[in-house]
Amino acid sequence: MKVSPSNRKPLIFYYLIAMVALMLLNALVFPMINTVQVNEVGYNEFLKMIEERQIVEVSMSDTEITFTTKDADGQTLYYRTGRWPDETLVDRLYASGATFSSQIPTQASPLMDFLMSWVLPIVFFVGMGQLLTRYMTKRMGGNNALSFGKSNAKIYIESQTGKTFEDVAGEDEAKDALREIVDFLHQPERYAAIGAKLPKGALLVGPPGTGKTLLAKAVAGEAKVPFFSIAGSEFVEMFVGMGAAKVRDLFKQATEKAPCIVFIDEIDTIGKKRDGANGFGGNDEREQTLNQLLTEMDGFDATKGVVILAATNRPDSLDKALLRPGRFDRRIPVELPDLAGRVAILKVHSKDVKMEDNIDFTTIGHATSGASGAELANIINEAALRAVRMGREKVSQTDLEESVELVIAGYQRKGAVISEKDKKIIAYHEIGHALVTARLKDAAPVHKITIIPRTSGALGYTMQVEEEERVLMSRNDALNQLTTLTAGRAAEEVVFDSITSGASNDIEKATAIARAMVTRYGMSEQFDMVALEQVTNPYLGTDGSMVCSSETAARVDAEVGDIIRKAHAKAKEILGQNRGLMDRLAKHLLDRETITGEEFQRIVREYDQEEAKTVDEA
Repeated sequence: MKVSPSNRKPLIFYYLIAMVALMLLNALVFPMINTVQVNEVGYNEFLKMIEERQIVEVSMSDTEITFTTKDADGQTLYYRTGRWPDETLVDRLYASGATFSSQIPTQASPLMDFLMSWVLPIVFFVGMGQLLTRYMTKRMGGNNALSFGKSNAKIYIESQTGKTFEDVAGEDEAKDALREIVDFLHQPERYAAIGAKLPKGALLVGPPGTGKTLLAKAVAGEAKVPFFSIAGSEFVEMFVGMGAAKVRDLFKQATEKAPCIVFIDEIDTIGKKRDGANGFGGNDEREQTLNQLLTEMDGFDATKGVVILAATNRPDSLDKALLRPGRFDRRIPVELPDLAGRVAILKVHSKDVKMEDNIDFTTIGHATSGASGAELANIINEAALRAVRMGREKVSQTDLEESVELVIAGYQRKGAVISEKDKKIIAYHEIGHALVTARLKDAAPVHKITIIPRTSGALGYTMQVEEEERVLMSRNDALNQLTTLTAGRAAEEVVFDSITSGASNDIEKATAIARAMVTRYGMSEQFDMVALEQVTNPYLGTDGSMVCSSETAARVDAEVGDIIRKAHAKAKEILGQNRGLMDRLAKHLLDRETITGEEFQRIVREYDQEEAKTVDEA
């Protein structure tokens, strides 16, 4: 794609234009404004005016004569004519009543001359400076380096926040913890009567997309008080000391508008642990800002009703001084919603969307285990977009189910060309997953099987949906997951006696589960309940660091490999025992490309009944 070049001119270009414009004004316009009009007349006309006694004042030089007259309204008119040899001219002028002057002024008044020569250029340059400053500010992203410590906090009043606790679903525990703050802001006298003080700060902690910012706005909406909102990155400025000045200005404004709520989003930007690793004793801009924040939180009076709310998904990186009592007194977890929470969130976000009457949000809630509130909102929006694409006026259950798959696996690659041989391998691979799941005890049932490739890179997938919410995973559950994950590769080996790269994602997931069983869950007979891995931040991923010697790490690797090998062998055994059923299911999937869990279970039941009948007849 051809990119057109930018038409933006350098800043010096505009300065040059301003200077040229001012020079033209000085050379052409100012003289016209600053000089009176002088009329040129002939010498004979000049002599005629002398005879008619019209000349009031006259001035003569070697080359010209300048004189004035009065019109009927008494206005002074200026004239100029050439000098001719005339020895009696002075006598005739004197006789006509004219007065003589060394020089007749043709310039404007001194005040006008001062305004034109000094005031107007200064005003012009000041105005140009203001315009250029605004232009530079926009080019720099809106941060004016000359604002000198003014905070960029957005201030919302009651009518502008528009959020209450009714807009927040799936976070009942967090709302209960924040309701006390709202009650204090409504009735501070109840708490003052017993001597209780309002918590100075509350830290909202949780994964991205769980609604921490929305909760803070809901608190302000419920309390009906001003709400200051600022991101932690807005305190970090180009000049040292500016961030601290912004903190001071923010708390000054908050104190003036008390009772109010101050919300600092992503506080880990300025609240990281101070370690002095920058080589200057830790006295950099970020740490000065943090020190000022700590000082301000200590300095203001909690009885005035200023509450500090902050949000982060990296609580492990925050400075301990920020988390001590008296600063952020409360740490409120905002976790991923459970099944009931997911259903409630889906209903909240579907309030303003036209939905069909038979929508089953519980089914969607089961299919979205581990999804955040933001992801669930995206699912509702994607379903609405799909309904528009399909030409419908309301969102259907099918739209919601397809939007779940869209978020999980991406769009369908309908134009992808896959050979019949590869398509057959993919079909057996997915049927291997599903069939092993059906033969395992307590495994999550199959919801859908497809071999239509997706934009995420998946050539097909098997979706399982738990029948009920689980908060614990037993060793048997983990082994079942491993057996199901290795079943795709096992099916390739049983049917084609070869292996492909299609199991790469299964291998990654299986390795992660097996390693967690050994290092974190204590599900290994060899190591028992020994923690061999430490997860630093559970909110931003499950990657951890080993906390054992290199010899022990080698033994961990061997144990992980042994667990996966046993699961793989079990999957091959199950598929070998059900080869006929696998062939029937794979043929059905190749014909349909996508089958539902109900279709899958029906074929399995029919096959089992046929086998049982054959055994009985034998």
